[in-house]
Amino acid sequence: MCNQIFWIQKPIPESDPGEAQFLTQRFTLVKGAFSKKAALCGFDLWPGLHQITGMAILKIARMGHPVLRLPAAPVEDPTAPEISALVADMVETLADAGGVGLAAPQVHVGKRLVIFHVPAAREAAERYRDSGLEEESAEVGLTVLINPEIEAIGEETEEAWEGCLSIPGMMGAVRRPSHIRYRGFDLNGDRIEREAKGFHARVVQHECDHLDGTLYPMRMDDLSLFGFSEELRAGFRAGDSGGADDMEAEE
Repeated sequence: MCNQIFWIQKPIPESDPGEAQFLTQRFTLVKGAFSKKAALCGFDLWPGLHQITGMAILKIARMGHPVLRLPAAPVEDPTAPEISALVADMVETLADAGGVGLAAPQVHVGKRLVIFHVPAAREAAERYRDSGLEEESAEVGLTVLINPEIEAIGEETEEAWEGCLSIPGMMGAVRRPSHIRYRGFDLNGDRIEREAKGFHARVVQHECDHLDGTLYPMRMDDLSLFGFSEELRAGFRAGDSGGADDMEAEE
C-alpha cells in the first residue's frame, strides 16, 4: 500500500477552440493500492476523461549542477499546456522518489514552480514524524504552487534536520521561521494564499529556496551538523542529538 495519485481534470467548453482539450484542475493524494506495472505510476482519471500519455520520471539534478545555483524565471502563464505537462512529470518523479516536495529546477527546468504535500502523521514515514510532523498537524494535499512568495509571521524559529533529493544520502540542521504565509498560483491561474506552521512551513520554505538557487546547506549556521544521514543517525542512536530541535526533515 502507498499513496496513489489521481490526476483530476475538467473538460474545456467547445466554445474555447484555442484552448487545450483539457485543463488540469487539481491533484489529490489518496490512500490506495499501488501497481508497479501501471504505466502512469498509479494515475487514475474521472470516468469519461482521456488519459494523459507520455508521462516521464525525470532525472533529478544533484548539488553542483548549474541549474541548482541560478535563480529561476517566473512562469508567464500558469495555465499553459507545457506547464501542466511539466507538473505531471514532476508528480510522477516525486512519487517515484518517495519525497514530499520537488521544485522545477531539481528536474533541470529553471521555472518558479514547486509541488509538495504534507502527509497525515499517522501514515507518514517515521523520519517525517521525527522532524516535527505532529499528530495534530493538518494534512495538506498535493499542491502545485507557481510563482510563490513567502513572508515570515513573527520572529519564532525552529531548527530541524533536512534532507534533499538533490543531495542524496546527506542531511543537515537548518533553522527556519516556524510560521509563514505563502502565496502563488495554481494550474488554473487561481491565486493560492495560506498560512503554515511547523513541518508544513519547513517544506514550503525548503522547496521555494530552490527557486532562488539556494540549497539547505547554504542556510546552515553550523556545518559540523552536515553529514551523511547514516552516520548522523548512528549518533542519534548513541544518544547524541547533535543540537537540533528535531531529528530529520527530508524532501
